Amino acid sequence: MKYYILAGEASGDLHASNLMKAIKTQDPEAEFRAWGGDLMQQQGATLVKHINELAFMGFLEVALNIRTILHNIKLCKSDILAYQPDAIIFIDYPGFNLRIAEFAKKNNFRTIYYISPQVWAWHKSRVQKIRRDIDKMLVILPFEEEFYARYNYPVEFVGHPLLDALQGHDSQQQASAFRQRHALSQAPIIALLPGSRKQEIAKMLKTMSEVSEHFPGYQFVIAATRAHTEEFYRKHTSGRPIRILFGETYNLLQNAHAAMVTSGTATLETALIGTPQLVCYKAAFLSYFIAKRLVDIKYISLVNLIMDQEIVKELIQHEFNTTRLVKELKNLTENSEYRKSIIDNYTTLRQKLGGSGASENAAKAITRFLKS
Repeated sequence: MKYYILAGEASGDLHASNLMKAIKTQDPEAEFRAWGGDLMQQQGATLVKHINELAFMGFLEVALNIRTILHNIKLCKSDILAYQPDAIIFIDYPGFNLRIAEFAKKNNFRTIYYISPQVWAWHKSRVQKIRRDIDKMLVILPFEEEFYARYNYPVEFVGHPLLDALQGHDSQQQASAFRQRHALSQAPIIALLPGSRKQEIAKMLKTMSEVSEHFPGYQFVIAATRAHTEEFYRKHTSGRPIRILFGETYNLLQNAHAAMVTSGTATLETALIGTPQLVCYKAAFLSYFIAKRLVDIKYISLVNLIMDQEIVKELIQHEFNTTRLVKELKNLTENSEYRKSIIDNYTTLRQKLGGSGASENAAKAITRFLKS
């Protein structure tokens, strides 16, 4: 079969690539055309657009790039019509994907959504559009089945794909060689995860790096994405002696004493690896002002949302400042009881998400649905 897959961010590229790998075991003749990243390309996707050209964060940033976004929507529609896929698979990225889903449904393409938009957080009215335009919804968070059931829309929980991505990552084996491979000292590591998009990194990294001056006994290391250059990261550390490691996020987290993490999928990755963390987030003022009035959730991190309580500290907008970060990081690094409570709650979190196999479960659900 011919599959057209739409992923717009780094996490979508990861989960879509694992899904593609699983689909190929169910459908050896599978062909893929996609909007995505390097990992999807490695699984055999012909890329129409790379994720580096797609990620716009916040209301203001979207408004400033509206012409590019509208051009991409037009290009995607024409490309789908030319390719004539047997199914279109949407991976998160709702602002773009829900527009394409409406077009796809009107043109009689079969539509599948893997990793639901966070309609439970804001714009609950989008559930009606999803019911209208999506033939099959596969969800990865345990509370999403119950949420959609309230709207009489049956969905299928397949487990969380991060458990697949982390499976087989031998922390002990990696730890023995990690410091030597990167010429790191024996000082405890504080990992900095400033996000994957340029706007995020520009807003988050400067403040995160300032904290390093208050922790002389630690080494601060940035988990960098290859989508950006070392020069770009250096620009936002103001010359501080902070190491930058590309493509080593999981290994870095496994060897870190603590982490400062920009809100997003990375908070859940950090929790599943088991590293105590501070969750950080700061948006443009206008974007935050609008979001504050639209979003209907108690927490911003997936860790706290899934557990329905504050397991990890969240420092948002005006609270994301050097003074507060230093205070909370000292507590996180020095308070052994607090650290133990976080790690114990991580174990419960993992149990709630179920075991590994989300990608395989999703692939089976997709091929079963397409044969029905």
